[in-house]
Amino acid sequence: MRIIEELRDFANDKLRLLGQDRIPYILAIFVGLCSGLAAVFLKFAIHLVKDGLTGWFNVAQGSFFYLAYPGIGILITVIFVKYFVKDNIGHGITKVLYSISRNNSLIKSHNMYSSIVAGTFTIGFGGSVGAEAPIVLTGSAIGSNIGRFFRLNYKQITLLLGCGAAGAVSGIFKAPLAGIIFTLEILMLDLSLSSIIPLMISSVTACGVSYLLIGSDVEFGNSLKTFAMGNIPYYILLGIFCGFVSLYFTRATLFLEKKIALVKNTVYRWITGSISLGILIYFIPALYGEGYDILTSIMTGNSSEIFERSIFYSLQDKAWFFVLYLVSIIIFKVLAMSLTNGSGGVGGTFGPTLFLGGIAGFLVARLINISGIYEVPESNFALVGMAGMMSGVMQAPLTAIFLIAEITGGYTLLMPLMVVSVISFITIRRFEQYSIYTKRLAQSGDLLTHNKDKAALLFLKVEDLVETDFVKIFPDNTLGEMVKAVSLSKRNIFPVIGRKGHIEGVVFLDDIRDVMFESKLYSTTVMKDKMKPVPDVIRIDESMENVIEKFEKTGAWNLPVVNETGEYLGFLSKSKIFSAYRELLKELFGDE
Repeated sequence: MRIIEELRDFANDKLRLLGQDRIPYILAIFVGLCSGLAAVFLKFAIHLVKDGLTGWFNVAQGSFFYLAYPGIGILITVIFVKYFVKDNIGHGITKVLYSISRNNSLIKSHNMYSSIVAGTFTIGFGGSVGAEAPIVLTGSAIGSNIGRFFRLNYKQITLLLGCGAAGAVSGIFKAPLAGIIFTLEILMLDLSLSSIIPLMISSVTACGVSYLLIGSDVEFGNSLKTFAMGNIPYYILLGIFCGFVSLYFTRATLFLEKKIALVKNTVYRWITGSISLGILIYFIPALYGEGYDILTSIMTGNSSEIFERSIFYSLQDKAWFFVLYLVSIIIFKVLAMSLTNGSGGVGGTFGPTLFLGGIAGFLVARLINISGIYEVPESNFALVGMAGMMSGVMQAPLTAIFLIAEITGGYTLLMPLMVVSVISFITIRRFEQYSIYTKRLAQSGDLLTHNKDKAALLFLKVEDLVETDFVKIFPDNTLGEMVKAVSLSKRNIFPVIGRKGHIEGVVFLDDIRDVMFESKLYSTTVMKDKMKPVPDVIRIDESMENVIEKFEKTGAWNLPVVNETGEYLGFLSKSKIFSAYRELLKELFGDE
């Protein structure tokens, strides 16, 4: 520990020599470097495991190994998480959002590696989830822990956390602009122009690492066909379709998560989940792993590879069955993803979202071409469908547009990307206000937003603001006893406490001012006749947003605070909240 302290002090001294303004830039380079390396390592490790397990399969025949592989990978993950990590590391992006909202942007140090290890076994062995959420959590944890190591404040740690997330997305996709927009749009960081520079530095650094280690080829660079304005009506149709598929994806995922979580026994949950997942993948091998190889086949015109290692391989030439098979992939991918995570695997919804978007776009294009009404390029529709699903599920149209533009190596499809992303976003917003990442947090009241007022309120806690220096009185106290209480108090409010410590009312100094010097009333006047009812009470664990609503509804300036059993604890005042709020705004957002 002493060595770490000395190292920290030495590093801080060196950084200070460079100037306070340069510190974020230096640390952003380091965060981007580490995030890029982590992204490349995870991508390489997953492919290494997957190719070793399935590379020797017969293309034309289904394999019974699909029944066992996912379960084995999930079992290894469960053992690793339960006995080594001893923490829940699922739902990576939601965890990052929660850390910003409720944990001062601090993420546990094991997240710098635990999601990589767990994700490698889960996805490499065929778990039907994506690697993007684990790597975003990893990158964010790297940034957060570097900030904590140097004892930075909340705002600086949050900035480095964002740098890690941007670097992770940039590194895994080789898409630096998408990494920056992802951080601003999905993590909802409210940053100044000067704060964006470190994000750019980190994102470009991570992308450079990725280029250096795995080459400069983009994911789908040779897939584009010429864009034609005549296709716009069909892109509009695709946007609507992606919006509804996104709605299904979001609601089905959250519903299945709740149902699977009802199974409390870890072993039973793993057994049932793994068997169910294995059966699904056996019948639909396209559900194995991330599915990006399937998307590559579609983009390059080799769509028949969707049927590789499937027991339905011989039916691929039947147009009706091909369409039915694509529909089944869309329906069952959500179930496969939920079973993977629910039974103990570690992975995210980012990858499945892109995968289903590609399948949805390809399905719409194939149906249009089969109908004979018009002919559209299937690869283009698959690519644009990825943006449509991403825009709908994540409710992040800008990230979707620029990510797909970057992974195709150009902006040839910029117009259809915009059309489909916007329409998909508008469609799902008609039914869902929150993205799949933010809905869980919104339901629990933990969601940080771009609204500075609401963001600051999330950090204010009743227990930190409650004032306890009020002299308590009791209903049967006489006026004489009340006068003694007044002499001991610096307040003009006196809580009247009844049985079990519950507050029954309040007496204000003004209520007794006209009689407090009439000594003949000292023994005959009791406080239960003078007290007034309280307009409302505040629970010690209540959210500050609810507290503000109660103040506005009652018009009160002070309200009593009680614990879970209703016992009186003290008072909360508007002035105390406003003062704390102003100070917190300065701390969180500076003077911008």
